[in-house]
Amino acid sequence: MTTASATLAAPRAAFREVWLVSAGHCLTHWYPATFYILLPLIGQELGLSYSQIGLVMTCQFIAGAVSNIPGGMVVDSVARKGFLLALSLFWIGFPYLLMGMSHHYWMLLACSALVGIGNNLWHPAAIPTLARRFPARKGLVLSMHNMGGNVGDAIAPLAVGALLGALTWRQIVVANLAPGIIISFLILSFLGTWSVGVEGAGRQPRRLSDHVSGLMDLLRDRAVVVLVTSSMFRAMTQSTLLVFLPLFLTREMGYSPFAVGMCLFLLQAAGFAAAPIAGHLSDRMGRGRIVMSSMAMTAVVLAFMAIAGASPVFVFFIGLLGFFLYALRPVLQAWLLEASPQNRGGTSIGVLFGAQALGSAVAPAAAGLLSDRYGLSAMFWFVTATIVVANLLILLLPNKEDPPRQIPRGKAA
Repeated sequence: MTTASATLAAPRAAFREVWLVSAGHCLTHWYPATFYILLPLIGQELGLSYSQIGLVMTCQFIAGAVSNIPGGMVVDSVARKGFLLALSLFWIGFPYLLMGMSHHYWMLLACSALVGIGNNLWHPAAIPTLARRFPARKGLVLSMHNMGGNVGDAIAPLAVGALLGALTWRQIVVANLAPGIIISFLILSFLGTWSVGVEGAGRQPRRLSDHVSGLMDLLRDRAVVVLVTSSMFRAMTQSTLLVFLPLFLTREMGYSPFAVGMCLFLLQAAGFAAAPIAGHLSDRMGRGRIVMSSMAMTAVVLAFMAIAGASPVFVFFIGLLGFFLYALRPVLQAWLLEASPQNRGGTSIGVLFGAQALGSAVAPAAAGLLSDRYGLSAMFWFVTATIVVANLLILLLPNKEDPPRQIPRGKAA
């Protein structure tokens, strides 16, 4: 009876771990989401152009692109995933504290790059580990993890928009460090020994050459390359919108910081609602159908936003955009993990987020140049093009069906 009770309790305990990891993921998005709504104020104080504002995020994403693949290899080599998660969360939050103490543009760029480096440990550690612990429910579990990110993205602009009525942006980034410290401590306390075996019994630790060989195998896999490249263009769409949508609402529509926060909350709340629906449907119907339909609808909504311009209906399209754009993330991640060897999960996620960071590095700078020359409305046509390319790339998969699903350990093929 005791054994049976323990067996029944184990899934519930494991699922509580999902909630804690999702709470940490919430904060990894909370900090950048805070920064996005503060960026127009920072740009105004420092007298920055659209191109210079875009370059701030470009530095962050370039640092992430360079460090994500090595970070994924490190994650595959370290069994203690809980420690890596706590370290990553602290590393993401602390640079924003330094930004609040600086008055120089170069320091803003340097701190933004540090955030990009710290963020590369979280996703390679969290996503493959959750997928391996719940092999039959990858889409749902990863959608819950993504929901944590959506919560951070949604609540941070709303909270910061309200706080800006009483605090300066510098005071906000200093106070912002507290929740990160608390969640890091909770992760160390409850998940400090949370691990996934890196090596099988009796195997020697992997050498650098083993990691490089595994990376090369991934890069030769057509399904992996197509999924990663498509995700990169989707990330270009998302990063450009997160940088320039607050600017459009502030400068073109004359919205207050609180109203901008409400609009970004709407964007992310819609994504929060979409993630579990998309994840569950992709487990049942297949990843490809959900990805292609969501990308197609995202392109349609962005085109309507470009046409609507600074009109009241624009806010309605923000909600629709969040629903379809953010539904894609967990499905693409689950699809990639199914196309990759199980023992290379960290590396494959590192490749994914490295490519996404590369695309996100290029996109804000390009959109900034277009906006300086043609106005902010040109940005919407730019992101419409990037999401259309992301969808077309899916057609290049070896076949239009999902890659073969990995069979959980202990089950017959």
